Amino acid sequence: MRYHRKARYLTQDALADTVGLSSEMISEIEHGIAAPSFATVERLSEVLQVPEVAFFGVGMVVTSDNARTRQLEKIQTQLSRMNEDQLVRASKMLSALID
Repeated sequence: MRYHRKARYLTQDALADTVGLSSEMISEIEHGIAAPSFATVERLSEVLQVPEVAFFGVGMVVTSDNARTRQLEKIQTQLSRMNEDQLVRASKMLSALID
């Protein structure tokens, strides 16, 4: 969630105010100490403009290579800012690059 929050240039306080949580709760969610309710996931998804599954680690890549991790995070941030048409084009371009 932290990556999505930062991609929207939001502080923990600003996100907390927007979704009706405390900044402490946002911090606990980001650090894996607390789990958000489904209603909270829906609000976070709407505010951060990411699908709900993004909060469940679906499709996340875990790696110990810091340079690789930073590059993947940068790409994920760029993708999270795209509209549906841009995502379709990006997916096609990525498929063409890999195939």
